Amino acid sequence: MLGQIRMKSNSLTTISAISIIILGFLCVFLLSNFLEEVHPPIPESYADEDLSLQGEKLKGYSFGAEGLLADWYWMRSLQYIGKKLVNTQQNLNLENLNPLNPRLLYPLLDNATTLDPRFMAAYSYGAMVLPAIDKKQAIALIEKGIKNNPDQWRLYQHLGYIYWKSKDYPKAAETYKEGVKIAGSPPFMKSMAAKMTNEGGERETAREIYQQMYNEAQDSKTKESAELRLFELESLDDRDAITASLQASKSATGRCPKTLKEIFPLLLKAKLPNGRQFRLDKKDNVIDPTDAPYLIDPEKCEAKLELTKTKIPQL
Repeated sequence: MLGQIRMKSNSLTTISAISIIILGFLCVFLLSNFLEEVHPPIPESYADEDLSLQGEKLKGYSFGAEGLLADWYWMRSLQYIGKKLVNTQQNLNLENLNPLNPRLLYPLLDNATTLDPRFMAAYSYGAMVLPAIDKKQAIALIEKGIKNNPDQWRLYQHLGYIYWKSKDYPKAAETYKEGVKIAGSPPFMKSMAAKMTNEGGERETAREIYQQMYNEAQDSKTKESAELRLFELESLDDRDAITASLQASKSATGRCPKTLKEIFPLLLKAKLPNGRQFRLDKKDNVIDPTDAPYLIDPEKCEAKLELTKTKIPQL
């Protein structure tokens, strides 16, 4: 009889415990739903998950695996920007990437270069992309690189580029001059020091800078970014020449041409930089460096990009 009472008591205890657990889960579920409905919306600027670990704190506690961790942060930085570029539905503007909300790029690159202070690919990528997000962060990253790698003239090239993008031409000239002092620096550095002093923001100066970046790129992403910049400059030259021909035809005929084929004779006479000629596809359409055909804006009577096909950003 006593055993039956104990068994009944244990059963009641078990049932009570299970009931309490089920009730607890139900309360958590209902509370979670309630909080989800009433919590204020998270600002777009906080959409990304913050980094839980900092390179400075990891350094010295990774048992010699700092290089591997640096590579991980580096790869994550590439995937981070790549994912945002894929998901964006906006027309890409290489001069301003802030609409992508890439607030974690600098922390990722900062971690990579803290764990591996001689990680040149991370510095190069940061110099190429960060100026379109935050020029102060870009400068901070490259100055950190120079401090850790005073013998690397490429870092002075990157810093000079960032100052040039900021239109701080005296600072750019000073930086290129400092880079000239580094053993192994190419004549390009001396040339840029002079151009920053005398010309500043000319298109030809930009072409030289991006061509040098393309030639000296130590990773594919930096090379791709520099190439896109070169395509952009080439397209600007094309559009300037096409627009001039369109305007000349309009002045002569009183109307804007409907197709570029109407002005082929004028385009053949047009002079492009470095003796270049216009690109044509198999259908004799005039195309940009990414093989997308140029279009005519009939209202302005000027050349424009085919935004649904081109890889060149519209400024």
